Amino acid sequence: MKAKVAKRGQVTIPKFLRDRLGIRPGTVLEFRTDKGKLIAIKSNMAHPVDNIYGKFGKGRSTDEIMEELRGVK
Repeated sequence: MKAKVAKRGQVTIPKFLRDRLGIRPGTVLEFRTDKGKLIAIKSNMAHPVDNIYGKFGKGRSTDEIMEELRGVK
């Protein structure tokens, strides 16, 4: 399979490869070379907040969480 490099250095990754590899908009790819080959690797680079997002307060309303944080008056 071939792809042509555009003027700005962009290349389109074929859809079946994006689907197969789970590459979606916003996916970060790391590039390296190996013996004249260009290799793209999906980066595991995630923002630290993304790792804990949605893990706190499950099953409680925002008001309940805020009341707990502020303390009962």
